[in-house]
Amino acid sequence: MHSGSRPNEKCEKPPEVEEETALQMLLELPAGEKIYRQDRSIVVKLPARRRTLTTSWLNGGYREDLECIINNQIPRGVKKGEELEGGDVSAYLSLLAAKLGFDPLKSTGMLTAANMMNVAIVSKGFRGLEVTAIITGGVEINGGRVGDPASYYQENGSHFPLNGTINIIIVINADLPEYTMSRVIMTATEAKTAALQELMVPSRYSEGIATGSGTDMIAVVCDMTSPLKLTDAGKHSKLGELIGKCVIEATKRALEKQSELTPISQRNMLLRLERFGVDEAYCWNVASHMAGDNRKMRFLKDLRELAVNPLLVAATSAITHLVDEVSWGLLPETSAREAALALIRQLPDILQSNQKPPEKLLNDYDSIIDNLVYMTAWLVKNGTMGEKWS
Repeated sequence: MHSGSRPNEKCEKPPEVEEETALQMLLELPAGEKIYRQDRSIVVKLPARRRTLTTSWLNGGYREDLECIINNQIPRGVKKGEELEGGDVSAYLSLLAAKLGFDPLKSTGMLTAANMMNVAIVSKGFRGLEVTAIITGGVEINGGRVGDPASYYQENGSHFPLNGTINIIIVINADLPEYTMSRVIMTATEAKTAALQELMVPSRYSEGIATGSGTDMIAVVCDMTSPLKLTDAGKHSKLGELIGKCVIEATKRALEKQSELTPISQRNMLLRLERFGVDEAYCWNVASHMAGDNRKMRFLKDLRELAVNPLLVAATSAITHLVDEVSWGLLPETSAREAALALIRQLPDILQSNQKPPEKLLNDYDSIIDNLVYMTAWLVKNGTMGEKWS
């Protein structure tokens, strides 16, 4: 719809210091798996006789002989697979495994732009069952909704984008058959999507809510030596419940650490409208054509203050959900528009403004989102910031 800069865009952080770090043990699980950070990688060192199912380019798929799973932060500045050491992703991961002291033939790995210092590890158990999720994540660049327009058409396996990614490693201290491990991936993916939905993370490629990033990866580990045999990882099973809770919690923690993405940070009208192309620049462009004092810096300051008002965020949430339901075919557009415009007209009263907008401020030929912006811009430009909006 509209494009421009993001609301309240922060200054870029100083470049990360690219230096090797000593091995740092993060957690050793009761069954013997060791999780540690070394250099720019999170490493899960596996005891013997572990089943693994991964989406990795290196020894991916189902295996029973792997020694480690690596989650690596790619070097700064690398944008394509051929720019990696070794010339492609598989070769890079093989070299990386060897540098970390593992046999490349018995190693697997995943890549991300996320900082390994921002890893989130969550374990949950029930009786003798324990599930651990190890997650790094970033969606501010590459977040998307399944079914969004594609970014490329792959030929001969040659294309590999390196952007924001949610990488998930799940370790289960039970013996699962191959088909159940596949079900673990289904349940974990649903959990990741639930976490993004609860945070209202926007797609960067459509007006939808993100369901993941375009480059997410996953690895599942189970213990063939365990006396605990499980065959169901779906939502009705206790295993499925634990997977869901671990992944939701760890995904949210990872996004908070990596991107400062939290329920509180998302309590912002401008962030809720970001997926529709609305930003500060567009709001100012609308306001500058309205009667009143055209002081841009004052307008932007007042806009930022009003944008985090919970009453306005609540109204925005209701209005954008009406827009979503139209796009999903759940509501007819005429009914949704009528309900949305009625709510938009009530915003001055909801926000206790002592000013009344002109009758022709809203119209039937512009979109619901545009009308919401018209009213918000008018309120900021003509309202009096103070106790009534606090």
